[in-house]
Amino acid sequence: MPLHRVVERLQARWPLGLRLLPATDDEVETHVVVDDPEHPGARLELHFQEWWTRYRASLPALSFVQHGAAGATPAAGVLEALAAADVVLLAPSNPVVSIGTILGIPGIRAALRATSAPVVGVSPIIGGTVVRGMADACLSAIGVETDAAAVARFYGARPHGGLLDGWLVDEVDAAEADTLTADGIQTRAVPLWLRDEPMSAAVAADALDLAAEIARR
Repeated sequence: MPLHRVVERLQARWPLGLRLLPATDDEVETHVVVDDPEHPGARLELHFQEWWTRYRASLPALSFVQHGAAGATPAAGVLEALAAADVVLLAPSNPVVSIGTILGIPGIRAALRATSAPVVGVSPIIGGTVVRGMADACLSAIGVETDAAAVARFYGARPHGGLLDGWLVDEVDAAEADTLTADGIQTRAVPLWLRDEPMSAAVAADALDLAAEIARR
């Protein structure tokens, strides 16, 4: 049974009030290339979970490899959902190995760039610090600073061939807003710490409000 059918069954069993779509039905595994701690001068490729959980990202990542991504295809309904969307939101997840892996599936990045919907992202970095997890260890491997503006530029402005129309940063990063806006990414500073359900709802509302502002232009 393909993954999208499994997800359909899970949603039928535990209704969430929304439709979930896996990015692909194909197997895509993220591996991490590091210096081999037991053999100086040699390199070692670890499954991402071994690097993340066993080593707690203590071995500096040199690069990431998504096995299977190049031959994967978007799952049923994914491209259609992006094309028909009113708004696309890039959540504050790891831009390298979470969202980045999804964007590595052929067809998805192009569909994001082609959608008529505003594409708004939420920064996973607040005041130069990751909100959760170890995204900083992943960003450093690809030469991106642990900085809200740097992550926005990593995604890129859609008018210049990137993905973003809008970007939410936390109030502590408000100084970045004007520069990013001038670069083609409409940026707004709002409280971003998702401490509870009302705060999470407020961030979602801010993202939709920014998308509506972009759509009116």
